[in-house]
Amino acid sequence: MYSQLTRFVLPLVLAMVAYEFGKQFLNGGMARMPDAVETLASYGLAWGIVTVLSSSLSQTRQLGLVLANGESALGTVRRFVLVFSAALSAFLAVLAVTPAGVWLIRDLHAVDSGMTEVVLRAMFWLVPVPILDGLLRLYSGLLIRIRRTDIVSYASIAGIVGSIVSVFALLPVDAVRSEPILLPILATYAGVVGELLFTFIGYRRNRAVFLAETEDADGASSRRSLTLSYVFRFFWPLALIMMVQGGSRPLVNLFVSRGTDGTEALATLTIVYTLAHLPYGWLNEIRNLPAAFRHKADSLVFIRRFAAACGLISFSSMVLLFWTPIRGFLLETLISVPPELAAACATPLMIFSFFPLTVMIRAYLHGIGLIQHRTKALAPSGPARVIAILITLLVVPDGLVSGATLGVGALLCGFTLETIMVWYGITYGTPGSGPPGTGRSKPGTEGGTSASLTAIDPARPSKA
Repeated sequence: MYSQLTRFVLPLVLAMVAYEFGKQFLNGGMARMPDAVETLASYGLAWGIVTVLSSSLSQTRQLGLVLANGESALGTVRRFVLVFSAALSAFLAVLAVTPAGVWLIRDLHAVDSGMTEVVLRAMFWLVPVPILDGLLRLYSGLLIRIRRTDIVSYASIAGIVGSIVSVFALLPVDAVRSEPILLPILATYAGVVGELLFTFIGYRRNRAVFLAETEDADGASSRRSLTLSYVFRFFWPLALIMMVQGGSRPLVNLFVSRGTDGTEALATLTIVYTLAHLPYGWLNEIRNLPAAFRHKADSLVFIRRFAAACGLISFSSMVLLFWTPIRGFLLETLISVPPELAAACATPLMIFSFFPLTVMIRAYLHGIGLIQHRTKALAPSGPARVIAILITLLVVPDGLVSGATLGVGALLCGFTLETIMVWYGITYGTPGSGPPGTGRSKPGTEGGTSASLTAIDPARPSKA
């Protein structure tokens, strides 16, 4: 069983690591542009706002993984994704071209007018990203459902290669050097569009496998009964969690930007977020395991142990990378970060080393909530995360810690409380409605027995 889990997760891990590694090339490209610190800070601020709006779209992967039981259900899910993502893009456009965006960037974040103009231009150019990202996540979820994580990995690598190639191609272009913010914008599109095309082609080539598996595994009644209202009820708690989670980093940016040396601190966080996410971000893929292997007898026992091992491996790797001289090589040599900025990144990166210990638990419990259709029980965890971050930012004395170090410390407090709330919701929350046509799922069925899995869909045979 462990070998099956490893073969399933490894391509997703490689894709995540490659993606984060590719983002370091993007940071390195911006670091080599004129006005490097301002460009890093501007793009970090603009991308953080886009992330708030589009963060919920990461959960469209779960719609493909859990709800798309056949072609009819897939059509319903796809319509939902298109409408929802288009609404997010429209809201982003409104922010970019109205005084609301000026207030958000210049007044609320206390940045100068010149930088505000750059951030708003970047936001406007990124308006289509939510739609592209929503479709990408949906089709990757369909591939994960049939355990073709290798295609998901290939698609991610294709997007990364496109982004990296575009960085090198654009660096010497005069028009880009005169408008440095164009570099990250164009490189972002090269990556997203390339990954989406590869993912869609991969799904089309395996569409027959998807239809055959869902036809064999799920009754026609459940496909007919899937409605937009059910998709919304399943999705909104996940969207709330991700939007609130996505808002945690801009919240940190808000406090940091208003402090001493705010621009330098924002640039530090832009580097730290992407570099630190590299060794632990892949742990979030553990949430896909319970759904992909839900009809394998006693799979949750193995998945639980597997998740713990993955978390400890990630923690150990971050200690090695960020608590040793390797950190200096990564920052100053690989990414070409100026020495003074690299020094500011040291403590925040060391704090990030503890994130895997919470993420591994949260990811496993999220997977349980998905297979039981108990997403509503997960909803309070997102607001709890933001509350913990806000309290930390407000109560920690200015003289104790500040800047990026305070921001990352607040994030760790938020992650910890969020994980506790997820555990509480899954353990003591109310039952979910279960998939359409299968009745209700039972609370507390996450113990890892075959009975806990058949409570989701008793008629479905083991296929893992």
